Amino acid sequence: MEISENGFIFSDNKELIKIDAVHHYLSEVSYWAKNIPLETVKKSIENSLCFGIYKDNEQVGFARWVTDKATFAYLCDVYVAQQYRGLGLAKKLMAFMIFHPDLQGLRRYQLTTLDAHELYRQFGFSALKNPERQMAIVTENIYSARKD
Repeated sequence: MEISENGFIFSDNKELIKIDAVHHYLSEVSYWAKNIPLETVKKSIENSLCFGIYKDNEQVGFARWVTDKATFAYLCDVYVAQQYRGLGLAKKLMAFMIFHPDLQGLRRYQLTTLDAHELYRQFGFSALKNPERQMAIVTENIYSARKD
């Protein structure tokens, strides 16, 4: 699946992904995956439904869904490069992804965000109704002691 709008390409084609650019953003810029190893990024892309935003053959945005394509999908690693923010690209990416054939009819779509609640609310996301039912194992700063 691919669409083009205002010189930007939105695609689910993994062959277009610039893994080095995604790795750079996640390991150097993001707050959630600082120092993530390149091999971990590669493995996460291989095992997820991934989407990219491209302009002039440059990776300007990325997102991936961890999903079984039947009942559940978890959205993660969403970003738009700083110089392209404010153009509505994250909203267009969400609209492109949410209607993807592999993400239809699922029982649960989930994500975690620090600061993009308003974006995700526009697509039907809300705070958990029963957060006490949710549990997790979270390893804080897992990559901080590791280097590629």
